Amino acid sequence: MSSPAFEEVGTERADVVVCGAGVGGLAAAHALGALGLRVVVVEKQPRVPRIPKGEVLQPGALKILDAWGVTKRLEHQGAVRLSALVACEGRGDARMSLDYTQLPDATNWLLSADHESILGALAESLPETVGLRRGVTVREVVRDDTGRITGVTVREGGRAHEIRAPLVIAADGVSSRLRRAAGIDANRKDYPHRLVALDIPDVPGAAAEVTAYVTGRGLRMRYPLPGDRVRLYVQVEPNELRGMEHDAMRRWGDALIAELPDLATFEDQLRGSLQKRQTLPVARFVADGLSAPGMALVGEAAHSVHPMAAQGMNSAIYDAHALSTCIADRSQSLEWSDVDIALREYQRRRLPELRQIGKISHNAARMLTDLSWVGRTIGRRALRNTGANQRLSFTVMHNLAGLGLHRLSPFDRLCQLGLLPDPLARRRPGWA
Repeated sequence: MSSPAFEEVGTERADVVVCGAGVGGLAAAHALGALGLRVVVVEKQPRVPRIPKGEVLQPGALKILDAWGVTKRLEHQGAVRLSALVACEGRGDARMSLDYTQLPDATNWLLSADHESILGALAESLPETVGLRRGVTVREVVRDDTGRITGVTVREGGRAHEIRAPLVIAADGVSSRLRRAAGIDANRKDYPHRLVALDIPDVPGAAAEVTAYVTGRGLRMRYPLPGDRVRLYVQVEPNELRGMEHDAMRRWGDALIAELPDLATFEDQLRGSLQKRQTLPVARFVADGLSAPGMALVGEAAHSVHPMAAQGMNSAIYDAHALSTCIADRSQSLEWSDVDIALREYQRRRLPELRQIGKISHNAARMLTDLSWVGRTIGRRALRNTGANQRLSFTVMHNLAGLGLHRLSPFDRLCQLGLLPDPLARRRPGWA
């Protein structure tokens, strides 16, 4: 991690230094700053990126953001409320419909907004004790004689200096250098497909729901975005579109429209968006740990899931909330011993939840993306039986909404596959 010679300009001190200004980093800064802690956020990108990710907020995350004033900012900017998550066949026949309005909570809806708008609203709502600096590169961690992480060395404006803090937050993304520096492993597993993201303009009146289509070629998913736009994700083979010229790309779009008749209502706009497509790799992992002495992992530094179930960004917000709760439970003095006890408690509480969320997201993704005959057969059967079972569909929706995790039992799995009858299928679960 050595670099060219830069002028060393001393040491800066804070209570917390957050490395990365994505959703996880900004949420952590907000949650910890709200405790009255002096927080410095450093981000290497000089500007907020415009990327097709993290656009659907779940009810559990919205409850946290509402307390921070972020939800109102987003809705003032045109964010779209969504009422349901629907899985259907390519021809439009619904297999499972999760009606979020049935949730027993004041926030019983999803919210769709551009990723950069969410980042902007988080940044604009930060407490006064938080400072956000862009164009700052983290070079390496700083340790004391015991090996505890006590800060980071950063490069800013052509100069290098240290930021010392009792707590360092690693929020530097999927390929986190800080995670590696802390010696925490992450067994990343890539899915055998990619997702093409299309931003389709001029589609007024789009259905206020997330719709996932099951087809013979995999997942297609759409939902409205602010400004009468539609986001469309299309599952493709890793090299399916590589080198594809204009005419071939148009034929690919025509085949997509023929496969999904729902898209015909805005086919001209869809064709016009093809040349601006973005192709995204898809992977999953949960880090082996969430903390080391002096450091906590949040967001994509700690976990990554398939975007189909809309859990990644929301989980980052839950990370921040869980971490701040553990810090507040110990002390606001930020004695190093108290910090490390709080970090161990954060890992103890949050890691099992993240593993369960990872399993939920992976199972949901497999139902719609597995192209094998066995996978497609099992996926369609599970969707159909879950959708027809009020107890199971409510549990799945409650889990996805982030309102509390309720594990599916082996009996529930057999009911999903239609191998056992469920005498309680027409009722909500008892805990509800």
